[in-house]
Amino acid sequence: MGTTQLETVPEPKYWHLKTVLSEALDSEFSVGEILPNERDLAARFGVARATLRQALEQLELEGRLQRRRGVGTTVAPPRMGVAVGTEQRAWPGVAGDTWQLADCAMAAPPAAVAGILESLQGEQVYTVRRSRVTRGQPVAAELLYVPASSVPGLSAVDTRSGTARARSVLRELQRLELEGQDSAVELGSARAEDAKELDRLPGAPVLVVTTRFFAEGRTAAVSVATYRADTCRLTFGDSGGIEIHDGPERRAS
Repeated sequence: MGTTQLETVPEPKYWHLKTVLSEALDSEFSVGEILPNERDLAARFGVARATLRQALEQLELEGRLQRRRGVGTTVAPPRMGVAVGTEQRAWPGVAGDTWQLADCAMAAPPAAVAGILESLQGEQVYTVRRSRVTRGQPVAAELLYVPASSVPGLSAVDTRSGTARARSVLRELQRLELEGQDSAVELGSARAEDAKELDRLPGAPVLVVTTRFFAEGRTAAVSVATYRADTCRLTFGDSGGIEIHDGPERRAS
């Protein structure tokens, strides 16, 4: 086989610098330690500050660094372990569920979700917003879409707004017999609303987990959970469930 055009492209300087910096983070710095300023780092590694910034930005995207206003650039802690799926299938909100309810409203779902639910265009569904926090840090935001047909027992008293209505929707949903569920994972970009909740900038890389819940021979609810890509790592076990585990331990100086 001949050499492809891609194989002849040299490695960008910032990418090589990123590798060198990553090794330095492992051997010379501890979690939470503040890095020297850009001028000193650029001089140490003999690169332009623009190249250094590109490398630092890449390390931040990968979760190795954190930039904090008024503090500087610090070494980030290892990625956190958060269980996303288990072998036992269950409705959202059952005992042991670690999501925190935030709000519930009636709204038309995105077209992709409406297609999964097989709902009419513009038809409103219950939209439950939940969040997930681990070790004091926000790691995920979720929108759970529930058609009115899935919660027929929801009374007028239960239609008040806020977390009370969210609890009522989940309680009624759990009255259905769960026949199964499946999940899909894809890389995405944080929308403005999710970015604010996850303490990230809009457009930051995220992992989007879409889960369908089946009951009565149809899709009874759809969950779209957005996880911070810089703090979470997904692995798939033999059970088919999804878990998020800690990243490799980093050596402290």
